[in-house]
Formats: sequence, structure tokens, C-alpha cells
Amino acid sequence: MTVGGNSGGEQGDVTPGAGDDAADLARLAAIAEALADGIEAALPGWVERTVERLVVAWTGAPAGHAVRAEAAAAGRAAAADVGPRVRALLATDVDAQRGTPLALVRGAARWPSEVLRAAGVPEVVRDEFAERAFPGDVYDLAPATWADLDADLHERGLVWGAAKAHVVLARRRRRSAPPPTV
Repeated sequence: MTVGGNSGGEQGDVTPGAGDDAADLARLAAIAEALADGIEAALPGWVERTVERLVVAWTGAPAGHAVRAEAAAAGRAAAADVGPRVRALLATDVDAQRGTPLALVRGAARWPSEVLRAAGVPEVVRDEFAERAFPGDVYDLAPATWADLDADLHERGLVWGAAKAHVVLARRRRRSAPPPTV
């Protein structure tokens, strides 16, 4: 995975990645890889649990075999779609990243939504903010935090955010440092 830029460059260089500490970039890449692996592993189970939870809430009974099979297939499809997009985002230089991996994961709500719609589960009532922020999330499924997707992702997501912030802040410090005197 390629994160950041070269490790050369002069102090105060404004080229993204110029002067980055190679060890920081390697740590960020390893942390990003662990986060992406965790997301891909967690999505199928999250889709299945989400479908089951809403089916039970609506019908009072567990989902039938056909709905469970559809949820399992939808979970695999979510991982196959979201996983590579998360990996691509995380492989992008930190200054060029537009969005977050959690925002991409929130888009995975479409897969359990499709299964629930096909199973005849009605849309849920959401507050005005949720309707504005996530208009397509008619079942209010989008994870608000990493732990909503999977408890094991909570720490991975926080560690990734801290590692990214470390690289970004180190760049900002280099850019605002006075040029060396000769």
C-alpha cells in the first residue's frame, strides 16, 4: 500500500509527502491495511446482523432461511464493493484524501436496505437530521461509529485517525517552519 510521498525534500517544502518520515508512513500504511482488512471482514456479518435485527423488530420472529441467505449474499457484495474503495482511499496521500473510510462504510447501508425492502419491512421513522444527512438510508442503518460496524474496529479506526493526524501535523509543522539559514 502506498501512503504519502517521498521521504526526501527540504524543510518547508510544500510538496505533499516531501520530507515525510518514512517510518511514520510505513506505520500509517500498516495501520490502514489493518483497518481495511477489518472492514472487509466485518461487513458481511454486519449486514446479516442488521437484517436480522430489523426483521425481528418488525415481525417479532427471526428471519426465514431465504432472507438470511439474501442477507449473506448482500454482506459479501457489500464487502466486495466497499473494501476496494476503502483500500483506494487509504492508499491515497493524506493531503489528497477526500472523505473518510467510515463515510464509505456508511454507504454500505444500501445492501441490508435492499434485503429488508424485498422482505417487506417498512422504512423507519427518522429524525430530520438523519433524513437530510443520509437521505438514502431509509432504515437508519448507517454506522455512526466504527463500533457500530464491529466492536473490534473501534480501536483500529481511532489508531488510524491518530496516525493520519500525526502525518498531517508533521507536514504542517515542516511547512510553517522558517527556512534554514545559510
